[in-house]
Amino acid sequence: MGRFDGKVALVTGGSRGIGKGVAEKFLEEGAKVGIIDVNEEALAEAESDFSSKGFEVFTKVASVTEIDQVEQAVEELVNQFGSVDILVNNAGVIRDNLLFKMSSDDWNMVMDVHLKGAFNCSKVVQKYMVEQKYGRIINISSTSALGNRGQANYSTAKAGLQGFTKTLAIELGKYGITANAVAPGFIETDMTKATAERIGITFEQLVEHSVSQIPVGRSGKPEDIANAALFYADEASSFVSGQVIYVAGGPKD
Repeated sequence: MGRFDGKVALVTGGSRGIGKGVAEKFLEEGAKVGIIDVNEEALAEAESDFSSKGFEVFTKVASVTEIDQVEQAVEELVNQFGSVDILVNNAGVIRDNLLFKMSSDDWNMVMDVHLKGAFNCSKVVQKYMVEQKYGRIINISSTSALGNRGQANYSTAKAGLQGFTKTLAIELGKYGITANAVAPGFIETDMTKATAERIGITFEQLVEHSVSQIPVGRSGKPEDIANAALFYADEASSFVSGQVIYVAGGPKD
């Protein structure tokens, strides 16, 4: 028996990195999982990978920034699996630059995917969750919410997600729905590889430097974030809501 037998989780941006790690952990614990992503190729690869491991997943190419696409995807997910019990708002992009170099397009893209995307997906799934008097909404924030050079857009969006999380917890708690956030530190993903490229060093150099700053002495992996997400989604965590866990190998202020 898995912890999430009979539950259905929707993971946005779940074809790679943290999102894929979260999706896989839910599948291993018995949940049915739906993944939406704009990257059709990566989505197909993820579906094939999960299928080869004996997992049944729902996948759909959809943009979290388009609420009609989200509504269609969630409707199809519920038709296939019967409900939507857990939402993980993971979809994200980076458009890093120093403030004086950052374009309006860089700002708007990051705001749209992280904030508008989380708003769209949460608004759509809460209708189902309110009706069934049960739900778990988990937002993926970041330690960058505390401020990070070259990430005025990303830091702002990730901080905004924390305020969004706390407001959802207040508004939806009476319907049996909790809302929490996970704020990853340095995690080895394609996104952090892109960061290394942006600043002109190898990924190995970035990992080495990051580990030197992490008290536990290692870098993070997607499964580290997945474990925190599963804690929030667990039935035993129903009294935990409106919280932010920094999963960063050490304390964050």
